[in-house]
Amino acid sequence: MKVPAVLLAVVLAVTLSPNPAAAFEKPQLSMRGADVSTLPRALELGAKFYDFRGKRDNPYDILKKAGANYMRLRIWNDPTSGYSDKAHVLKQARAIKKAGHKLLIDFHYSDTWADPGKQFTPAAWEGHSLEQLTKDVYDYTYDVCTSLKRQGTTPDSVQIGNEINVGMLWPTGYVNNSDFGPLARLLNAGHDATKACNRKTQVMVHTALAGNPDAARWFYDGITAAGARWDITALSYYCMWHGSLENLRTVLAEVRDRYSKPVVVAETAYPYTTENFDHLENIMVSPAPCDGIPASPQGQAQQFSAVQDAARDAGALGVFYWEPTWTAIDGNGWDTEDIENSGNAWENMATFDDRGRVNPYIRWER
Repeated sequence: MKVPAVLLAVVLAVTLSPNPAAAFEKPQLSMRGADVSTLPRALELGAKFYDFRGKRDNPYDILKKAGANYMRLRIWNDPTSGYSDKAHVLKQARAIKKAGHKLLIDFHYSDTWADPGKQFTPAAWEGHSLEQLTKDVYDYTYDVCTSLKRQGTTPDSVQIGNEINVGMLWPTGYVNNSDFGPLARLLNAGHDATKACNRKTQVMVHTALAGNPDAARWFYDGITAAGARWDITALSYYCMWHGSLENLRTVLAEVRDRYSKPVVVAETAYPYTTENFDHLENIMVSPAPCDGIPASPQGQAQQFSAVQDAARDAGALGVFYWEPTWTAIDGNGWDTEDIENSGNAWENMATFDDRGRVNPYIRWER
């Protein structure tokens, strides 16, 4: 009997592999990340972090022991708070690389938060034409990247924009009437500056469209047709807002195949408690936000594991947990203009509890 070529290849893979089961294993997640942008302020204010045995340790090392290998840092142009600016990012990058992690730089191109509902142009760039903004993006991206490179902390990846569902640097880079031309020019300026700094640094284009396949196609089809260049497609996924895990698998697999580029979940998180530890009400207070999974340490770990499984099933590169170290520390608030008093609405989504102890169940899984 003639053995079909595909079947023969599988048989040979199993026969020749030192571990026959390896031929059928799912691809591993190579980017097991955490966004730790608020960590420097927490440490300066005296925050302490403890491993699952209760031993005080460096939070980067605690995360590494839990399986993380990639740290993500946002960068704002000129934030009022002074944090997440170039100087702080350079300093934190040294600590991250010293701990043995890879580095993802998340360019917001703003003085404050950039997300689907707001993309404020930095004050220093206000009123600039598209041509000038394109130069601004190139020069700023190149300066940050080369500054990191000079100190021996070249970024392994960068995001050109953060959750840019309908563009960035509004109003100039806003996608009006499906005209992606201006946005594509800005994206390419960031891409080209990154590659001029270091050819091996991977460039991501990041949206929060994991829950909407039609919107994801509209956006990435649009920037593709407009000539945008990028290496990795990045999506945010929070089950409370972006739907089922099955839908996540579908969207991740589709964007990977449709654009022939690797895909990554750039943000996700889940509450470990419904308790609030400061004066600001938390974003998520449901006792079981998704699929009946409780807001408990075990539930947080279960949901994070399920997101990683979905990413793995879809052939994604990895998953980043958003702000696992952002516990309720007085003075480390969310508002860039009032960091001292604004409070933290995220502390029940951190992977460290109110006493700084890591969730013993949480794992970044290969």
